[in-house]
Amino acid sequence: MRILIVEDERKVAKALAEGLTSAHYEVDEAATGEEGFFLLNQGTFDLVILDLMLPRCSGSDLLRTLRSRGLQTPVLVLTAKDAIKDRVQSLDLGADDYLVKPFAFPELLARVRALLRRGHPPELPKLKTEDLEMDTFARRVTRGMRPVNLTAREFEIVEYLLRRCGTVVSREMLAHEVWKASDRATPLDNAIDVTMTRLRRKLDDPHDRKLLHTVRGLGYMLGSPRP
Repeated sequence: MRILIVEDERKVAKALAEGLTSAHYEVDEAATGEEGFFLLNQGTFDLVILDLMLPRCSGSDLLRTLRSRGLQTPVLVLTAKDAIKDRVQSLDLGADDYLVKPFAFPELLARVRALLRRGHPPELPKLKTEDLEMDTFARRVTRGMRPVNLTAREFEIVEYLLRRCGTVVSREMLAHEVWKASDRATPLDNAIDVTMTRLRRKLDDPHDRKLLHTVRGLGYMLGSPRP
């Protein structure tokens, strides 16, 4: 399980990271809302622990942006504000739980476990965008009712893109989530680009309507952009 901590108080962030790491979670840290937004766009997290009082981009602004973009990752809000109106505002913005500082770490850990349990609905076995369909159980992909023959890697990429249909996926995300590269010391950009070019030929070349798009400087997107 991968958790992102967005907290500008260094001592608090360090204590949270050490405690969660000891509980066998993988932890990433961000000290500002902007950095948190960047990391959430670069990778996939199972939970976000979010402080509201952040420099430049507040936790409330970050939460509002994430939910408006359709990100359903569970968010646990941490704040020194304990007024009911503050709790209601955070929940209305899309927070899944709320914990007031100072707090006991065992309670935070229990809330993390609870959010992670309910934050993972079963993944749909069948995925679709327009006339492109995937059956993850049968390992079958069709476009316009015609089978598309994919390698194992290509199948994983199409599934990853279908589950994020309409959003831009960066090369960093593909390297981490599909190629399972933990260290980008050896760049995979060329291998990713070659694979995506081959995949585009298989998915789009026989069709007038193109589904796989390159977003210059950002990455790739399957389907039409989300509103």
